[in-house]
Amino acid sequence: MHSTKIALPDYPDALPDLIRLAAAPDNSNGESAIPAAVLVYEDNAAGWFQLGTTAFEVRGRPPRDLLGDVVLANRARGTGDRILRHGSCHNTLLITERCDQLCVMCSQPPKDYELDLFDAYRRALPYAAPDAIIGISGGEPLLYKSAVFTLIAEAAATRPDLGFHVLTNAQHLEDCDHGALAALPHDRLRFAVPLYAAEAVLHDAIVGKPGAFERALEGIAMLLEAGAEVEVRTVLMQHNAAGLADLARFLAWTLPDLNHWALMQMEYIGYARRDWSTLFFDHSLDPVPIEAAVKTAEQHGLRTVLYNMPLCTLPPHLRDRAPRTISDWKQKYLPSCNACACRTACSGLFAWQDPVTTFDRLEPICDAS
Repeated sequence: MHSTKIALPDYPDALPDLIRLAAAPDNSNGESAIPAAVLVYEDNAAGWFQLGTTAFEVRGRPPRDLLGDVVLANRARGTGDRILRHGSCHNTLLITERCDQLCVMCSQPPKDYELDLFDAYRRALPYAAPDAIIGISGGEPLLYKSAVFTLIAEAAATRPDLGFHVLTNAQHLEDCDHGALAALPHDRLRFAVPLYAAEAVLHDAIVGKPGAFERALEGIAMLLEAGAEVEVRTVLMQHNAAGLADLARFLAWTLPDLNHWALMQMEYIGYARRDWSTLFFDHSLDPVPIEAAVKTAEQHGLRTVLYNMPLCTLPPHLRDRAPRTISDWKQKYLPSCNACACRTACSGLFAWQDPVTTFDRLEPICDAS
């Protein structure tokens, strides 16, 4: 949500905090309806919208790119968060920046303050794009599990086309949650839970929390028992590269009902950026740990997916396991990517990745077959 901000200089006090940016007025009504502000004038990256008799300026994006978006205004900062981008089928709702872990490579270091936007999210979700996937993220969103479960259940009841993807460490689930979990729309819901090693000592060291490994396994087991679809995520780094095959074997034997295992490259931001030289494992120079992990997992029937890995950094036999996973608003390609036959299927790089800290081997693929 942070990188989809727009500027709202001098946003009027008379207007509501939650608005929709629209090309024309509509007839929405009711308690939960979000008023539509209509585009009346545009000039390059600035536009003027009008709600009732009041007009305001929007800067930061071409105005027509914003039409249909639901925006939460922050008057004190003169900014707005595009909490739902109408043109995107993938939007993420930031539930909290609080977290009970302190992962060494965290892309969004935790902040200890409350962020209660549940009412805004509840009102916004009916306006999501058709068949959109809504991410639920943090921080640790299940610090507010009751509110999260209610948000998903209510949105799914009014918008049966929506899917939900919850990123959680799964350590806050208890026996009393089984009923609420079982009642969720699991045909449209996936939980993504991080596990970084097959050994508790290493995993707990990476996340900075003793006992996290055992608690995560208990939480995953509870999710699976409730009928949930679970994806385990493992960020590749120098700390755990050598043990990836062992983790693959452990997951296949311990959690046979997993939907799949996602091996992910790091994001050059937050703690990862600070300690990049001691964390980043360049698989373009040494793909062996990934190859061994994928082979071991799939020999045991565990499907493996490779996230945030440009296709040209992988051996050809692994490229079909690497979908385009970096969100459009934080994705970029290098000039050399223009000549690549696989660009449209490739994740590319994170927008904030610089040439010095990226993969050593990046070159266009001539044949997409």
